[in-house]
Amino acid sequence: QVQVIESGGGLVQPGGSLRLSCAASGSILSINAMGWYRQAPGKQRELVADIISGGNTHYADSVTGRFTISRDNAKNTVYLQMNSLKPEDTAVYYCNVDLHGSDWSRRYYWGQGTQVTVSS
Repeated sequence: QVQVIESGGGLVQPGGSLRLSCAASGSILSINAMGWYRQAPGKQRELVADIISGGNTHYADSVTGRFTISRDNAKNTVYLQMNSLKPEDTAVYYCNVDLHGSDWSRRYYWGQGTQVTVSS
């Protein structure tokens, strides 16, 4: 079994910052990629940023220059530093983990989601 636990959401004023964390634990052989998605009310879930095992990163155009994704391989943890937050960043943020389990099978796991609200 694999657990994916997120933390760090909350309420912040426009222009403020938040840092999200996501830790994967359990029967993990290797992690291929970790990423953050978000879903606002009435909208589809969209990719915010991801980072692959080699360290390459990818960002949605809407967050480029404001958000930074990073990863601690030793802790199987990914972070999302969000600066200059805007009201349109308000959404539930989900962590996604692409991994190989201890049985060598490739699997994808989602976290439970963490609410980020940007409002004055």
